[in-house]
Amino acid sequence: MSTFELKTHQVGKTYSNPHFFILNKGLNSGKPLLKSCANCFVVTTTTEEVKHTLFHLSMMLQIGGFYAYYLKGSVIPFISIDDCRNTLKNSYSSLFYDAIQLQKHINIVSAINKKEKELHKIISKMADLKVSYIQSLFSKMQKEAI
Repeated sequence: MSTFELKTHQVGKTYSNPHFFILNKGLNSGKPLLKSCANCFVVTTTTEEVKHTLFHLSMMLQIGGFYAYYLKGSVIPFISIDDCRNTLKNSYSSLFYDAIQLQKHINIVSAINKKEKELHKIISKMADLKVSYIQSLFSKMQKEAI
């Protein structure tokens, strides 16, 4: 049941099959990415549906700290390609047989991520509002002092 292939990404290489990238260095090792970077693996799949499932499964594994167990290195931690492949493969195969439950979990995590992004956007706007208010306050105070 090999539905995906995981390889080291070569900078500048393009892929025709559905694919995504997994960061392999740093404390965010295992984080799935839609765009490539210098330190990542590429996961190629047969269909967009499998890509979507594996992308979100990889995200859940990274958030849950399941990739962190395999981090090596003292200065810049990294995950080996075999550890990443085995973790993703074992998780996918154990959840594959209950596809309805897997899709349910993916939908829940996706909804939480969407809400999290919305809240980050609101917090960013609130921070901008606070800065703007403080600047206008001190601007008025400086004008009154002159």
